[in-house]
Amino acid sequence: MSGGRGRGEGMDDAAGASRAPGAPDGFGRRWRRQVGRSWQAKIALGLLGVVAAACFAAPAFGVDPYAVDLDSMSQPPSAEHWFGTDALGRDYFVNVLYGGRVSLIVGLLAMAACTSIGVVVGLTAGFAPAWLDGLLMRLVDFLTSIPWLILVIVISLLLRPGIVTIIIAIGCFTWMSTARLVRAETLSIRERAYVSYAVFIGQPRRRTALRHVLPDVAPTILVAASASVSAAMMTEAALSFLGMGVQPPMASWGSLLQTAQGSLQALPHLAVIPGLAIMLTVYCLNVLTNVTRAATQVGR
Repeated sequence: MSGGRGRGEGMDDAAGASRAPGAPDGFGRRWRRQVGRSWQAKIALGLLGVVAAACFAAPAFGVDPYAVDLDSMSQPPSAEHWFGTDALGRDYFVNVLYGGRVSLIVGLLAMAACTSIGVVVGLTAGFAPAWLDGLLMRLVDFLTSIPWLILVIVISLLLRPGIVTIIIAIGCFTWMSTARLVRAETLSIRERAYVSYAVFIGQPRRRTALRHVLPDVAPTILVAASASVSAAMMTEAALSFLGMGVQPPMASWGSLLQTAQGSLQALPHLAVIPGLAIMLTVYCLNVLTNVTRAATQVGR
């Protein structure tokens, strides 16, 4: 009897240890709960998924987006061409899908570059000696004082226009806000007992920052990264609209807007469709950013 009770108590203890009552849920579970509570988040997630799936599945339609058809120039929407054709007779629906794929890729890659630089600088500044922290923050202050769009335009003019140039320009000059957020979180987390103990026993600062600080800063990084995607897409659209972004024959939503300027009166839908695509995608990303921020705050 006692042995059976001992084994039962041991199993109960093991179960309790694996899931302690009152233990906080993981970030993924909190995020899904926040999405489930908001009808806007559900719609945004669904729309963003449909837009992304359609854009990346564009080759499945079997239509060459660069094929010129002089017999089908500037046609209105029809059963054959859902969004009509442009001034060169190209199917505009397929062009919008391929342009969306470019815009999404630029947004994601620019976000990755921006977030990576911001995390490295912020984590280093928060865990470095005071003189290095001050030096890095003065650099952040200097770059922040210059309008970032001007910096991006200057880089775009110095380098050859294209996707790589846009990603480099956006990534190199939009990381400052991420660095500030990561530094602030690092300064708070490094005062906790387990971090102080790791430093006390002589663990290298780099290992302490990566093993003990970075995981706790991760939710803040996710919020900053999700916000960076929409900002990068808007910047790419602005540069392409000004003619310093994606170059023909490749297209993005911003370059489609720029091309549609010459036919606004005759074919206004050529500008309305990519404009709505940008607005809808950025709105969905902003809604999901707010959900991510809410899930982060619930866990604290």
